[in-house]
Amino acid sequence: MLGGEDLQAPEHEMFEALLDGWRSQRLSRNLSFTTIATSDRIVRRFQDYAGSFPWGWTSTEFETWIGDLRKTKRALSTVRAYEMAVRSFLSYACDPAYGWAEACLKRFGTHPTQICTETNLAVHASDNEGRPTRRSLTRIECQALFDAADDRAETVRVHHRKGFVPAFRDATMLKVAYGWGLRRRELLMLENHDFGSNPSAPEFGGFGVCRVRFGKATKGSPPRRRGVLTVMGWSVDVIGEWVNEVWPHYRQAGQGGLWPSERGPRVSEDRLNAAFLIAATTAELPSGLSPHCLRHSYVTHLIEDGYDALFVQQQVGHSHASTLAIYTSVASDYRTRMLRASLDRSVDQAGDKGGER
Repeated sequence: MLGGEDLQAPEHEMFEALLDGWRSQRLSRNLSFTTIATSDRIVRRFQDYAGSFPWGWTSTEFETWIGDLRKTKRALSTVRAYEMAVRSFLSYACDPAYGWAEACLKRFGTHPTQICTETNLAVHASDNEGRPTRRSLTRIECQALFDAADDRAETVRVHHRKGFVPAFRDATMLKVAYGWGLRRRELLMLENHDFGSNPSAPEFGGFGVCRVRFGKATKGSPPRRRGVLTVMGWSVDVIGEWVNEVWPHYRQAGQGGLWPSERGPRVSEDRLNAAFLIAATTAELPSGLSPHCLRHSYVTHLIEDGYDALFVQQQVGHSHASTLAIYTSVASDYRTRMLRASLDRSVDQAGDKGGER
């Protein structure tokens, strides 16, 4: 809280003090620094848009701001995140326990009010608000994507151009993302020792399980860990070739990142996104797809191959089966086979009952 001294720029200093206090509150809730910094930027963005400070904000300004965000075709989930950040900040500023309303009233003759209410906040009415392009790829599309990435690396090698190892690394990253159903951060943070053997599947050697150390965290918790069992035999050959034949000669001494760049122990998420985009464009896949589609594909293809839904849920680290359902988009021929099998069982059961009479 500000002291009683005179302020040279009272509005700005009060606003910064409010943000500092809000930051301390969220730190005490054990929220991540990234989450805190993101919401701080959102509140500052609204303050800049409104041209005033929290004790002068109005519902009309807030709704106009959200309307302008919608015009830029931002995702509905992104718009809601903006709304929730401003609401959370104002809830803190208006909380009598912190005394900010009283301090603002004393200095400026007015105080912050909660302008984000049920009447102007987006309603979370859909189970999945993701873009339609966030879908699973068909097996043919996956193969085309991987072939395009491999062809790019091979072209560089044949023409003796610089960049074969980075191109080979990019192709391997895409295959590993699909082979173990990994999120982008989970993939990029992998190290060599994160792979180990699975006694129940000795045929996979030292790559029978992938130990994910940077799984998606819930609010106030550290990254979640899980073990992803290897289920695709070909993926062992892919990661084995990289780890045993290429990676040891490419990484820098003392660095364990599995995907080193020319300048550091790990490539950036932008590099992964670019690798996917180049391969997807070459393979003539629809625009708007992203590396996350490979995780969707992993879920869908395991379900189509007959793996138990609970097993798949545990593999990808989903807490709820409903989340897994969002990721699953089985092909029409799979649904047809399931329908045919169900109908055949019904006919067989009816026949057995008829024979008993």
